[in-house]
Amino acid sequence: MKIPTNLKHKPVIVSENYEQVDGRYAYNTDAKGLSLGLAQWNDRGKVDISAKVWRFTGEKWSRQSEELPLHRVLDLAILVARTRLYFREDSYRHPELYDTEKPVIDRVGLQGDAMTVAVCTENEKINEDIKLFSQALSNDDELIGERLRTLSRILKEMGY
Repeated sequence: MKIPTNLKHKPVIVSENYEQVDGRYAYNTDAKGLSLGLAQWNDRGKVDISAKVWRFTGEKWSRQSEELPLHRVLDLAILVARTRLYFREDSYRHPELYDTEKPVIDRVGLQGDAMTVAVCTENEKINEDIKLFSQALSNDDELIGERLRTLSRILKEMGY
């Protein structure tokens, strides 16, 4: 299925077979494609690149398609990687899978400050939800690991 090019987001680089590789939703997803292109929020004289997940309901392109600036896509990748590391290396040391006295997992330095990675203690069911989260992360270990290894390989090829 071809990603539309007549909408405000202007695709430049596309993956139009994303429905075949959408993790455990592969071949049964409304996420039909991914694109990198010119952001829909661009103003005259100012151009941003964005990433977009294109969703198709079976009848039309969905308004639930998501568009993110590239730095946010990478910030999400950093958050996923740091979270996975925490659940592999540290969470098992705590009865509740986190330190209830110190819920901050890490501060990842970015552009002169740091992104705080922490357990959401405002969630009133955090002790139940963190166990469910941990199990789901474990269940998807192969899917996530494959993607992180691929990302690592490409980053190494780029010199990072």
